[in-house]
Amino acid sequence: MAERSRMPPARPPAARSALTRVATLGGIGYTPVMPGTAGSLVGAATCFPLLGLDWRLYLVCVLLVSLGGVYTSTQVARGLGEADPPWIVIDELAGMWTAAIGLPASLYELAAVFLLFRLFDVVKPAPIPRLERLPGGLGIVADDLAAGLLAAATWWLLKANFDFL
Repeated sequence: MAERSRMPPARPPAARSALTRVATLGGIGYTPVMPGTAGSLVGAATCFPLLGLDWRLYLVCVLLVSLGGVYTSTQVARGLGEADPPWIVIDELAGMWTAAIGLPASLYELAAVFLLFRLFDVVKPAPIPRLERLPGGLGIVADDLAAGLLAAATWWLLKANFDFL
């Protein structure tokens, strides 16, 4: 999601505290400035060790974190009575892991897709904004997955057409 300035609640609902910790990536989403970027940095840091895995296994990891993100986002947003609370950042983690699909274990390439992912997640080129309208956690996560796919495709096209990258 685009960077949001609303402050999180003082206390998450007790019944949802474990899910809230997952959805906020252990509280990273409560970062007062640019929580989406902070969540994306966590996504980049946590996917880097996985980049050496077989691509099929990496894809299973992306699928699991995405499905977990949809579930936790749905539950936390419903518990708070909000469509897309700004402190939910598990969607940024899923989007960043998606952006890194097919990357070698290279900090340079991971940094490049991180920047592209943040660009597309903030700017939200069409048709990404339509995905936000999907119900519950699916809408929270789907736009970030699309931004991740767009970042991965853009990086692949840039590398294919510019030898110096």
